[in-house]
Amino acid sequence: MTQAEEKAMIQPSDISAWRIRHKQANTSPAASCLSVAILLMSSSLCFAQPVTIHVDNFTFTPVETTVAPGTTITWVNDDDIPHTVVATDGTFKSKALDTEDQFTVTMTEPGEYVYFCSLHPRMTGKIIVKAP
Repeated sequence: MTQAEEKAMIQPSDISAWRIRHKQANTSPAASCLSVAILLMSSSLCFAQPVTIHVDNFTFTPVETTVAPGTTITWVNDDDIPHTVVATDGTFKSKALDTEDQFTVTMTEPGEYVYFCSLHPRMTGKIIVKAP
């Protein structure tokens, strides 16, 4: 049976099922573009955007950051003296970062991660990892 014959035998309520089985061969260009746009939007939600935290004037900026699991976070030392990035729970720990040095981690597990500079303990920050 050809697709045309099969389509003629299908009840109106079965049109959706028929289109799915035949990969929506009769889809308009506008509908195709909409499908691609939705696919791109949903795929961008699956991939977390990288985050940069700047270290300057004895401060982590931003002080608190909320990210999705899988997000890569990079600390950049913009200060003229060394700093470190150390999680209080031991999850991550950088070496001493000189000016323009960077430290990167990928946050995979949901939770709250408080961190500080071991050279200047009053410098603190927090990463909150939660599913979107």
